[in-house]
Amino acid sequence: MSARDAGTQSSPVPRIVPRVVAGSLYSAFVVVLAAVAAWPVYQYWSLVVLVAVSAALATAIAVVARRRRWPGWLTAGVVAAAFLVAGVPLAVPSRVGAPADILRGVGELTTGVLLAWKDLVTVDLPVGSYRNLLVPALVVFLAGTCAMLLLSWRRDAFAYAAAPVGIAMVSFGLFFGRTTVSDDWTVGPITLYAPVETALGLATLLTSLLWLAWRTHEERFRALQRAAAFSGVRVSRRPSTADRRRTALGAGMIAVALVVVVALVPAVARGAQRDVLRAAVGPEVDLAAAVSPLAEYRALFADARADDVLFTVASQGVLPERVRLATLDSYDGETYRSGGSDSQEAGRFVRVPSELDAGPGAPVEAQVTIEGLNGIWMPTAGRLSSVDFIGARASSLADRFFYSAAASAGVETAGSGLERGDSYILHGVEPARVDLSAIDAPGEVSKGVAAPESLRTWVKKHVTGSGGGALAGLVSLLRERGYLSHGLPSAGKPALWTQSLPGYRFQPSASGHSLARIDALFTRLLERETDPRAAASGNYVAAVGDDEQFAVAVAMIARELGFPARVVVGARLTASDPDLPTCRNGACRAQDLAVWTEVESSEGEWIPVDVTPQYAQSPSLEVTRQRDPENVTEVRPDSVQAVVPPQPVQDDSGADTPPDQPAGVDLAWLWPVLRTAAIVLLIAVLALGPFLVVIGAKAVRRRARRRKGDPVVRIAGGWEEYVDAAVDAGRDAPRASTRPELADDLATPSAAELAVVADQAVFSGASLANEDAVAFWRIVDDERRRFARDRGLWRRLAATVSLRSFIRHVAPDPGARKRFAERGKRRATEPVRLTP
Repeated sequence: MSARDAGTQSSPVPRIVPRVVAGSLYSAFVVVLAAVAAWPVYQYWSLVVLVAVSAALATAIAVVARRRRWPGWLTAGVVAAAFLVAGVPLAVPSRVGAPADILRGVGELTTGVLLAWKDLVTVDLPVGSYRNLLVPALVVFLAGTCAMLLLSWRRDAFAYAAAPVGIAMVSFGLFFGRTTVSDDWTVGPITLYAPVETALGLATLLTSLLWLAWRTHEERFRALQRAAAFSGVRVSRRPSTADRRRTALGAGMIAVALVVVVALVPAVARGAQRDVLRAAVGPEVDLAAAVSPLAEYRALFADARADDVLFTVASQGVLPERVRLATLDSYDGETYRSGGSDSQEAGRFVRVPSELDAGPGAPVEAQVTIEGLNGIWMPTAGRLSSVDFIGARASSLADRFFYSAAASAGVETAGSGLERGDSYILHGVEPARVDLSAIDAPGEVSKGVAAPESLRTWVKKHVTGSGGGALAGLVSLLRERGYLSHGLPSAGKPALWTQSLPGYRFQPSASGHSLARIDALFTRLLERETDPRAAASGNYVAAVGDDEQFAVAVAMIARELGFPARVVVGARLTASDPDLPTCRNGACRAQDLAVWTEVESSEGEWIPVDVTPQYAQSPSLEVTRQRDPENVTEVRPDSVQAVVPPQPVQDDSGADTPPDQPAGVDLAWLWPVLRTAAIVLLIAVLALGPFLVVIGAKAVRRRARRRKGDPVVRIAGGWEEYVDAAVDAGRDAPRASTRPELADDLATPSAAELAVVADQAVFSGASLANEDAVAFWRIVDDERRRFARDRGLWRRLAATVSLRSFIRHVAPDPGARKRFAERGKRRATEPVRLTP
């Protein structure tokens, strides 16, 4: 045993080596970046404590595991034990208390390893310390930090796996974060898009590249030191000219890639939907399969259901003014649905954490009990801050409750939805009332289905003023000239819903709220206004319908005036207008449900607008007879052309095109696909571009050597290609050596033959045929493939993108004075004098 080995074994404490220091610094920086990236997900002090404690535990475990040389399974077992011991106070702090609570916390901790990841993307942000949603963060910062440290401290090639682990830790906060990026940052004439996400990505990339570059440099230098110990080569720490060129080339490639990433990628991706994990999780399937509550509205007034109690609302204080069932913000010309056409966030339903920020308003606390209501649409009041479910299904109802803060609406997807006996307590606030006539229009309304021409004509004819005052006047006029009707005539006694309307005279009306139905509504109004008998009697009532049609009509009128609008299905518990239906004593029957419109002001507030038409004055449907014109119109058959009247904008049948006319190819999906493909291709080019450039340059060089010049030049080029392939494969090829010397050093099966043929071609001066060059290159190709077969997959890939063959040609020629072994040098051996 050598003295060095004995000293190493007798030392009780491992020697601090540079790679341990570098790996520790790299891991610490990544932990800080990962914590910054995860902060928007939690935004709670518990995350700071979790990161600090878990990183300290991981470091202690890694130090002991390295010192004791634990196997991987033992290290993983110790990490799992630390996870169980520290998991409840760190990741499930709400369960710290009595032993029974701690046991439940351990159960939530263990199940959270598998289930909390899905829960994390279905709960609205920030999640705080809600239930066990800190468990994924504990796994990332405990296991991830320990794995990074142990990998970065290794001597072998497995150490490079620390970089993907670090990138995955930072990606945790980005992938589980919001669907929107940070606000643009403008510095003078320069605007940086998504500055926070870009800064995190660049910092992670630069840190990983610097550590990888240092690690490669250190391993290379250590290899030279080991070679010097056996060969006597004196190693110098000063970088050579080739080292400087290599460093400058790598730094330039990184700088160009970073500039392109910062300047081009955010600009291309600006405005595109940010696809993160939470964007793909939610009750979208249930919402897509559910029938729009507005389409079912007319069926609630049938005699079989009109008096059925759907739900009851009770409160210890003042009852809220309205109860909301569904907020519908997407209109396709046929049906209003909950889809978020105006905003990506408007249609997103997510799970509710422990408490939401409901904003300012009067506190509301009400208990809702389900009676005859079924389906996924859940009654809520005001802006929700939290909800407590009661009863046997409380746990499943809480797990499958989704809420949209932008729409102030909730859905329940447990089983088939709400059932009789389900009960819950709502906590929230009711915003202060805002006068419609006092608001201003934002003026920015996203494009949607165009309103019928009859509606636009009616609006232009009657609008006065601007902003909310103009809208309030049009809504009031529309309600005055409309007449309430919930159905078609039926034989027998009057419908049940009419019994609560004193002096009501039934008028039939068709259901539906398609564009064709709205167009017919305003066409009747315009026709009535041109009737002389209407002016004589003062009766301009002509639009017959109910909340279903009038809510959609008011939403279109609001859009014409620059107001974003949506339709709400719900019930009124109190109302200042006695003609509006309300729930008596908090018991909401089917016939008590109503529909109203909400418009958004320039301040971002949503103001409810009641749209129920009046029923005191019945429409006068007589039509004024007019005489035919006395002047006979001359008909010219030669110039007469048959004019086919246009079809309605939208039929209630839901068919966009006649069955015998196939619809054209829908290419709306093409642009998002092309845009996403372009972004992915750009990222791939940025990541693989430098390697592709090297591979392409080698292919161009090889093609030029193979085809350029006469056979002698091509054979000489073939020898250079052979030597370059050997250099890229890690072989040494001194430039001062002759071809036979190189052939002896490389020692491949055809090396000697190639050297002899190349020397003969260059120095003999004999004329050679093209077939000789082709045969020579055939041998060169075989040798190149042999170099590749002799190495593993990863080394083969490294040789493919190696720059050593390029640097060999630009490095200075040492001449006959010295011979270099990379960064080591050796004095020339003095020749031995022979004594006579």
